[in-house]
Amino acid sequence: MAGTMSQADLVADLKASLHDSADVFGASGDADFKRHLDVAALDMSGPRPRTMLGTLTLTPDELQYAAPADFISYKCDAWGANRRAKPWDDDWPGTLPRVRVVETAPGVRGLALDPAPTAKQIGILGATYRFYYYARHVIGASASDTTINVADRGLLILRAQAEAMREMAVRNIKKPVQLRDGLASAPKNGTPAGLYAALLHEWRQHAAA
Repeated sequence: MAGTMSQADLVADLKASLHDSADVFGASGDADFKRHLDVAALDMSGPRPRTMLGTLTLTPDELQYAAPADFISYKCDAWGANRRAKPWDDDWPGTLPRVRVVETAPGVRGLALDPAPTAKQIGILGATYRFYYYARHVIGASASDTTINVADRGLLILRAQAEAMREMAVRNIKKPVQLRDGLASAPKNGTPAGLYAALLHEWRQHAAA
């Protein structure tokens, strides 16, 4: 597909790909299509995981810390990974904390280091706790702020198309079904629900390739 990875170009291509179906989504500022792309970007984190390096500034005996804003899930730590000390050495830090993802407030997640890091551990290994985590993909206003690789542009649009069909199927729940030629219903794969299932299946196949 033509265009860059900017939100405006992605919205334009998504609308064009939906043809007349795009007329169903009339929210101002293309809010519907932006939502479809945001859902698609979040789902892209599965087949196209985004690994980031995060840091925490440790305080002795403090258990709980804020997670990065784009945090999805924890991967592994890099704090003290190169330590050479043995249990009998004076600079042996002891058992290092394990990281657990916790909810610090409704809808807000944090990281708990259990047991809390000690002053001795921080003195030996440093106060900067480095770790790897999986981050969510985002669609940026400019192409440089979009985290999805340009090679996966078509895959993103395909997932957004599926999301549009899912919303259209929900919208049609209370609407009467018009029978084709007055005799039979439309083929299953021609309904929004059928198209959603077909597009999602196609997306999963391409994502796994």
